[in-house]
Amino acid sequence: MSPSHSSDIAEVPRQGPHPSYIQIAKPYVFESKIQECILAAGVTEARDDGIRLQAVAWIDSVRRAMHLPVRTYNTAVVYLHKFRLVHPESSGFIDAAAAALFTACKIEDTLKKSRDILCAAHNLKLSASEQVTPDDPMFENHAKIIIGVERLMLEASGFDFRNRYPQRVLLKIAKVYGLDRATVGKTAYNMSLDLYRTFAPLKQTTSTMAIACVELAGRVHDQPVAELEAGRDYEKWKTTRQEIMETLLDLLDLYTHHRASTLVGQDYVLEKFISMRIALNQEASAEDAPRFTQSNRKNGLTNGTASNGVKDIKSPKALSSPREITTPKDIKSPQPLGLTSVTGTPVQGKPGLKEGTVRFMLDPERARDEKHTVAEFFKMDEEEYEVEVENDRRRV
Repeated sequence: MSPSHSSDIAEVPRQGPHPSYIQIAKPYVFESKIQECILAAGVTEARDDGIRLQAVAWIDSVRRAMHLPVRTYNTAVVYLHKFRLVHPESSGFIDAAAAALFTACKIEDTLKKSRDILCAAHNLKLSASEQVTPDDPMFENHAKIIIGVERLMLEASGFDFRNRYPQRVLLKIAKVYGLDRATVGKTAYNMSLDLYRTFAPLKQTTSTMAIACVELAGRVHDQPVAELEAGRDYEKWKTTRQEIMETLLDLLDLYTHHRASTLVGQDYVLEKFISMRIALNQEASAEDAPRFTQSNRKNGLTNGTASNGVKDIKSPKALSSPREITTPKDIKSPQPLGLTSVTGTPVQGKPGLKEGTVRFMLDPERARDEKHTVAEFFKMDEEEYEVEVENDRRRV
């Protein structure tokens, strides 16, 4: 007699394949997200600035020794910044800086081997008679580490090869306004290199960075460009005065606190930069402009100011800068540059191989459409029924 299947046993639902994770490339990373990454890392402002400046200086010195173009330097520094925001736990900066320069050489078609980069960095410390060649066995193990970090570098950037080069636009702007190339033009060009020691290249467009460098160079040489400062051509360059003010203040913060690590800061006295900073703060206060144009005001990540340099005395919570908060507990559930499931669920940390596949996309609209399409198959529909059951009472 065949066994009878009870209808009361619930069928076990089939478990299909795990939905993949999508990481959308971020060509711009605003100040609020940068602050969330720094807070999640649990590092102080001084330590973060020190590591960043040393790493950028290492890239600059090595690319000069290898006679690499400026565009390779720009790409390498941007990749370094994005890598450090995603992987702040990396102990040393040399591996990250070498991997960023190695990746930038491939992207900008200035191919160099990892051994060549390590050899050039090593020979900077030696005299001409003591220098070694890239074939030396001492670079073998380190070169393999650089190749491994390169994969993490590409993943941190979302495989986004769209880069910005403000130097080309800077020279065009200087020519349009008839500026002296030997004084203002040269200083503006060096300021564009110093600008990559800050996070401004992650936040601003090419034209914004170029205009800010030209304006600050004109102020330094006491040759201000009135038409540029008035903002008559901002619509033409697709920028705003607030974005340029943010870039100017980022540069002045660098020249005020880290003059020794810059190309232009040591050529002028500190009081000159402080006076320009005061003038810009007064201008921002008069226009009631925020310090950061794309700031997360809801979470209080606004640098603690109501405008550029003026504290909001009425709100005591606004007196503290986000970088003064040193523990990740001060913000609620930060998800800096994290992954998102196809179903729309944010992912804390990097998923393992058993949990699903990570896919990288450049078009956010395509990722959004795919998320809506896939979410229909993972929607849980529940229905409630009320059933009346009659109890038979038998008489004994």
